[in-house]
Amino acid sequence: MTALTFERCCDEIVSQTELLTTHVRGADMTAPVHSCPGWNLGRLLRHVGGDHRWSEEIVRTRATGPIPGGLVDDVAAHTHEDESFLVPWLVEGAKALSAALRAAGPDARAWNPSEDRPAAVAFWARRMTHETVVHRADAAHTAGTEFALETDLAVDAVEEWLEYSTFPEAYEPRPDLPDLLAPDRTLRFGATGAGDWLVDLTGRRPAWRPGAELATVTATAAARGPVKDLLLYFYRRPAPAIETQGDKDLLDLWRTRAGFWLEA
Repeated sequence: MTALTFERCCDEIVSQTELLTTHVRGADMTAPVHSCPGWNLGRLLRHVGGDHRWSEEIVRTRATGPIPGGLVDDVAAHTHEDESFLVPWLVEGAKALSAALRAAGPDARAWNPSEDRPAAVAFWARRMTHETVVHRADAAHTAGTEFALETDLAVDAVEEWLEYSTFPEAYEPRPDLPDLLAPDRTLRFGATGAGDWLVDLTGRRPAWRPGAELATVTATAAARGPVKDLLLYFYRRPAPAIETQGDKDLLDLWRTRAGFWLEA
């Protein structure tokens, strides 16, 4: 359950997009985005704007199944982008999505790609908030500007990731990867001044829980640092402030499996 209200997410989709545009004003649109291999900055921005427009159509039409996602990842042709077009285009898409979400309301039904999530519009408000946040970090890193994030937004994005880590795709056996679940396997994550979480990999499926007392729990592996950096660590973005302990291979395997939805 998200700690962010639906209205807050609708606001943040716009405000995070506006912050993103401040990172890229005057930047080289052909600069490579190392956290998104094969993309330059212009392609990254096209992806963000495409994501907003794709989800806006799903929400506005109350789609009952997937719709074509060409706007999201079909960015190969966008090699030389014009900042004067992209900046207002991005903000326009974010505002349209926010308006569509508000018009629908959080409980309206609309398809989403997860079988573990109710088909409610609230899914898209939260998902697009954090999608925009993470890609804002990509843009800031590429443009060489500072990425700052409010603590409650970062905490909610961390917990969204932890929720995805319990979906079947994140732990069911795969021929190309080692098994994730095993006896005596636990992970501890700590965000300085923001929270602690334990991920239990010993059962039939992963389980996680928050709690201040978890800071002293001995785990198979652990990662700790500022909550903004913990979020970036989960998404395999540069996070130099994160310190890890224990079985680092297990941490990497868990991040890979929990990020299954990024592989599509």
